[in-house]
Amino acid sequence: MAEVIRMPKMSDTMEEGVIASWLKKEGEEVSSGDVLAEVETDKATMELESYQDGVLLHIGVNEKDVVPVDGIIAIIGEKGEDFQHLLNGEPAKEEKEEEETGEISAEVPKKETVDTSSINASVIRMPKMSDTMEEGIIASWLKKVGEEVVSGDILAEVETDKATMELEAYEDGILLYTAVEAGAGVPVDGVIAIIGEKGADFQVLLNAESSQVKEDVSAEEVASPAAPAVSEPTPAASSASQQSKPVVSTASSNGRIKASPLAKKIASEKGIDLSEVSGSGDGGRIIKRDVEQFTPSQTPKADGATPSISIPTVVGEERSEKVELSQMRKVIAKRLADSKFTAPHFYLTMEINMDKAIEARKSMNEIAPVKISFNDMVVKAAAAALRQHPDVNVSWMGDHMVKHHHIHMGIAVAIPDGLIVPVVRFADNKSLSHISAEIKELAQKAKDKKLQPEEFSGNTFTISNLGMFGIEEFTAIINPPDACILAVSGIKETVIVKDGEMKPGNVMKVTLSCDHRAVDGAVGSAFLKTFKGLLEDPVRILI
Repeated sequence: MAEVIRMPKMSDTMEEGVIASWLKKEGEEVSSGDVLAEVETDKATMELESYQDGVLLHIGVNEKDVVPVDGIIAIIGEKGEDFQHLLNGEPAKEEKEEEETGEISAEVPKKETVDTSSINASVIRMPKMSDTMEEGIIASWLKKVGEEVVSGDILAEVETDKATMELEAYEDGILLYTAVEAGAGVPVDGVIAIIGEKGADFQVLLNAESSQVKEDVSAEEVASPAAPAVSEPTPAASSASQQSKPVVSTASSNGRIKASPLAKKIASEKGIDLSEVSGSGDGGRIIKRDVEQFTPSQTPKADGATPSISIPTVVGEERSEKVELSQMRKVIAKRLADSKFTAPHFYLTMEINMDKAIEARKSMNEIAPVKISFNDMVVKAAAAALRQHPDVNVSWMGDHMVKHHHIHMGIAVAIPDGLIVPVVRFADNKSLSHISAEIKELAQKAKDKKLQPEEFSGNTFTISNLGMFGIEEFTAIINPPDACILAVSGIKETVIVKDGEMKPGNVMKVTLSCDHRAVDGAVGSAFLKTFKGLLEDPVRILI
């Protein structure tokens, strides 16, 4: 049966999205997990995945069109299936015939609505903080029940499948109720808390939520009367029933294991096979608690029997494993592949004498409030050089070019899941101490997965430094939409020829990767020459 694909709410502030590009065409076959389109939100460009198999019967919007949240984007179903009634908001043909003939086998019980109009309080729900998010974990509560809350206050920290993010309050009032304790998971749109005026009867809101859940369950039971009734265990008996109940199959009809993103991540880190884990979530879905409490089964030994030892028949044993790609790694692969194969790269390499920079850094660190690194000096020198060469501080946008009058330096940081580029904004106007402190803070946030979208977007120029690994020279792939990226290598002690004499010295090689569509060789070379002069005489950075 055909189903409508709607614009999902990909961030807590998202109201509409722009279809950046369609990756599937009408008539193409689609499998669950395939990326249908790229969607630009108010924070980032994200991938829109399909959650079912079928044929892409209809595309409702063109590329670059704006679609409100929950607006119809596309329809997926069986080949040749009639879907026009879905666009018109009419019921399916089978349902319509049943209504006309009166041959409806069962009737959904009439709603018994709970009046909440007089309750001056609002329910706070779990927002969908990423396109793949199905549930969030309340990492910690930053407000307690009974405390006053002002719009903009942080209520809690929420762990998603991608990062730990802050949950803001959007209204003033008293935190009357919290639904779960820290460490517990809440599905998307599930109740997290209630905020309202002091003394408000929030229990009425909870009763309304409870009655809504019961109505949904009743509707499901009416829809499938042949299904056996399952009695819901009381909280007191839940733990005992979990111990005695048989293992629930967690595999869907297409062989995919139903598990939350966080459960998959923890299982991957612990080396646990999810097919052996019993799921306690909805429909047998595996959640965080199931993985953390899972104990691998062991084959019992007979009393007195000598344990068998498996001895390989050869000295070595070939062994490989499939590593599932994280969402971050998929995006990195796609963006860098697009950059490498779309932007015509050319490279400019220069050797810089770092003797004076070494002396200057030593002198500065004697009085600096934070320890200044060579990378901090590189960032400051690059920002100062960009101010003198604005034609390098540009972005290629396909049919036009954007010249930036501000300088936002992106700093590539390696984290366990891949690579992320935090941004130091207005770097040319900041002191070395300021830059040093900010880079340290952003790098730690990146490793803790606590970067906010505005902290890793908006860069106009990027620096990738592998000097700490002893790399003598390398080239970097341009980080779009930047037109250039600077690859910085390690400082090497070597022999320098100056005025016909050989002397010991310290040199560092840098390579500027340029998008030839936006930056010409002479422009890039002039920038590098200025950058070299600033590092070889660091006092000029301060002017």
